[in-house]
Amino acid sequence: MRMLDSAKILYTSAQYEYDENDLSGVHAAEVLGLQPEMVFKTLVAKGDRTGVTVFVIPVSEELDLKKAASVSKNKKIEMLHVKELLGVTGYIRGGCSPIGMKKKFNTFIDETCMLFDNISISAGARGCQVLIAPNDLIRYIGAELRDLTV
Repeated sequence: MRMLDSAKILYTSAQYEYDENDLSGVHAAEVLGLQPEMVFKTLVAKGDRTGVTVFVIPVSEELDLKKAASVSKNKKIEMLHVKELLGVTGYIRGGCSPIGMKKKFNTFIDETCMLFDNISISAGARGCQVLIAPNDLIRYIGAELRDLTV
């Protein structure tokens, strides 16, 4: 949120009680009273050609690995192991945000984000979300819109 403040990007923050037993992100949508389609999770993968790549998709959806490989110009892509997540991104599982990672990685956001005035993403900590206009997020992190889900 400090980074968004510094960049003068409008957002709203929301906090909720994080549920260790529900890592899908659907719990966050339910508790915050948001449609699951407008709450997005951040997934980190590793491609055979381009290395670490970030995908941001609705919490109720599943990443299509073939589409992910294709849009990121990889022949094969696999999810980053949870043990590697903190070292690579600076974030832990359940609190990974596309904003403020240790390095700038190629990032792709599911095109359905454009159906909403604001989408919800992790604020970088479990139980904390940021509601932000999709265009502001895309511009700020230099992401590309793509069809990413099964």
